[in-house]
Amino acid sequence: MADYDYDLFVIGAGSGGVRAARLAAMSGAKVGVAEEYRVGGTCVIRGCVPKKFMVYASEVTSHLKTAKGYGWTIGEAKFDWKGFIHDKDVEIARLSGIYVTNLQKAGADLLHGRAQVVDAHTVEVLPKDGSKDAGTYTARKILIATGGRPVKPDFPGAEFGITSDEAFHLPKLPKSIMIVGGGYIAVEFAGIFAGLGVETTLLYRGANILRGFDDDVRAHLADELGKRGIKVVLGCSHTRIEKQEDGTLLSVLNNDLTFETEAVMFATGREPYVHGLGLEKAGVKLNERGAIAVDAYSKTNVDSIWAVGDVTDRINLTPVAIREGAAFAQTEFYNNPTTFDHDMVASAVFSQPPVGAVGMSEAEARHAFGAVDIYRSVFRPMKITFYGGQERCLIKLVVKADDQKVVGVHIVGPDSPEIIQMAAIAVKMGVTKQQWDSTCAVHPTLAEELVTMREKYVPVEVGGVG
Repeated sequence: MADYDYDLFVIGAGSGGVRAARLAAMSGAKVGVAEEYRVGGTCVIRGCVPKKFMVYASEVTSHLKTAKGYGWTIGEAKFDWKGFIHDKDVEIARLSGIYVTNLQKAGADLLHGRAQVVDAHTVEVLPKDGSKDAGTYTARKILIATGGRPVKPDFPGAEFGITSDEAFHLPKLPKSIMIVGGGYIAVEFAGIFAGLGVETTLLYRGANILRGFDDDVRAHLADELGKRGIKVVLGCSHTRIEKQEDGTLLSVLNNDLTFETEAVMFATGREPYVHGLGLEKAGVKLNERGAIAVDAYSKTNVDSIWAVGDVTDRINLTPVAIREGAAFAQTEFYNNPTTFDHDMVASAVFSQPPVGAVGMSEAEARHAFGAVDIYRSVFRPMKITFYGGQERCLIKLVVKADDQKVVGVHIVGPDSPEIIQMAAIAVKMGVTKQQWDSTCAVHPTLAEELVTMREKYVPVEVGGVG
């Protein structure tokens, strides 16, 4: 058997790569991990974690409003952007350090530099900032876990816009911003900036935001965003951006509308980060979306190379990447063939209000099963009704008509990401509506509405021309 420098070489020290590397190293394997930027990957450094801190900061505006409604008198509130960014960066550095420590404790070697594949068993680490880790290394197995990167559109003046990467490090908070896109990143940052007092416009070329989510969720959230002062502009896109003499940006749209803002942020999608990896040298195939093609065990078409996480573009969520990395390690280093089941994975959108969803949308279920039963409730939560607020929650269940299995749960409202985690357990286990209804409500809570809906929802027909 050939001798290799490493039993496993991981390219990318994000959540999926780190989990795979740690488990492999703890089995006694010799493991090397290369990272070109900072350990922790998108989630810890420029994704879920810092974004959630920003969501928390921006929600204080709503909390102050609620406090006033409950009889509190609070003095003038002032937000310190620079102070917040500093503290956020300190915490991110701490978390990144924990990832480094955990890798080292497991016995893995951390190499600082960009790695690229030379052949099926060889990687090259390029020099980085005087790092002594540059060189060529051989490995029995190679795991690609490089994640994804934001995509910028291509039109005149697009270079004046930023992406989510830069949004975490803006030198100052803009007075106004246009966010381009309709996915979860776009709506989350719209809530963040609006909550921090920025005049916010959300621009999306489609008919409604959050493509891929249930249509009721999409419509409900768009309406709620408007109640929070976010201007939602749908069905149009940029033709160009012009930088004005005072530094502001003039967005010219394809319907002749114009918007002048201090900043433009693109949240127009992410793509698998495969550029410059040298995958073609080893013959690794990509799929039609430009992601690394893998089987159920995360193996590529090359016997010695695997890939996990966003670079495979299966379900681009941090917990999924972690589970894929763990399954790879179990299979290859613990003689325990393991796959991750990508069905019924819950997700959350930390918009304001937030969204929690698991399973099928109504449209997906109807296409798959034909007849479905819908249970739907739109209401003002108890906390809001007390002081006359107008925000509303949406709770929706999608049920197969023939066997009464709950195949979709959708929530828009406070704490919905926390609630959906528990709902996901039941849905994953194949709960029926009768079993669901047998659960006693916890009162008074928003979540109790989930188990008290008994009447099937029948939409009101809108008359047409006949």
